[in-house]
Amino acid sequence: MSDHSGASHPGTRFYVAVAVILAALTALEVMVFYIEALAPVLVPILLAMMAAKFALVAMFFMHLRSDGPLLTGVFVWGLFIATAVVVGLMAIFGKFGG
Repeated sequence: MSDHSGASHPGTRFYVAVAVILAALTALEVMVFYIEALAPVLVPILLAMMAAKFALVAMFFMHLRSDGPLLTGVFVWGLFIATAVVVGLMAIFGKFGG
């Protein structure tokens, strides 16, 4: 006996569309990596694209978009802390290009 609060589950087409968007973002990441003119801003661009892909996966495949605001807030707060730690370590070790 499970209660899904009346929310309808998306169909296969929806998940295929999200997968196509994720594949396109991955292709853009690879393309950006090989454009030499973007070398000075490569890391921030890749970090932004990575965050977008992570958000899509979390929202749709982990069903975060249908969770309550408290659970989403806990998840987003943890993501924020992890991102801050990674960016801080990259800054300390000079891994932002140049």
